[in-house]
Amino acid sequence: MSEHAHAMMPITPLGGTLPRSDTHGSVTLLEVTDTALASFASRLGQESQAQTALAGFTGMKALPAAGQAHKEGLFNVIWTGPDQWMVLAPHDSHEELASMLRADANGVASITEQNDAWCRFDLKGERLADVFELLCPFNLRVCTGGEATRTSIDHLGCFVVVRSPQHILVLGPRSSAASLHHTLLTAMRAAL
Repeated sequence: MSEHAHAMMPITPLGGTLPRSDTHGSVTLLEVTDTALASFASRLGQESQAQTALAGFTGMKALPAAGQAHKEGLFNVIWTGPDQWMVLAPHDSHEELASMLRADANGVASITEQNDAWCRFDLKGERLADVFELLCPFNLRVCTGGEATRTSIDHLGCFVVVRSPQHILVLGPRSSAASLHHTLLTAMRAAL
């Protein structure tokens, strides 16, 4: 057996050694791989304590309500359902995000690591509303930043988060990363 038989290399959701970047027209599509993710769901009867714990952990004065996402410091928090959120943080400093949240929440929430369940693509540039009109029934023309929804993109359950009209974040199933990337790129080429 060679000395390198057990050397493992991390790969991106698209199967590369480095994140992929594609530009068409005024839009750049970026594969983002430096994000830690954890789901956070309040336990029945402990919703208030759970919200206080999550707000304290992230430094947010108020957690996002339905249809919203907030960014505070290193943390992005997306509302995913009643008393439920997805928490995003830099992977380098928060690789163990779920464990950190679990320790801080002290049993008032159910927390699950999501690092390998999702892929993330960021779209940056002008005319993103034109692109997303071809992808899903989420009207980005009325968005100014801070909006979020769970929707279907090419039959895949995805989260779409509006950072600004020029920056959209898409979370989709990691197992379908190549299909989602192809769909996003195809919409860019069709719209621009």
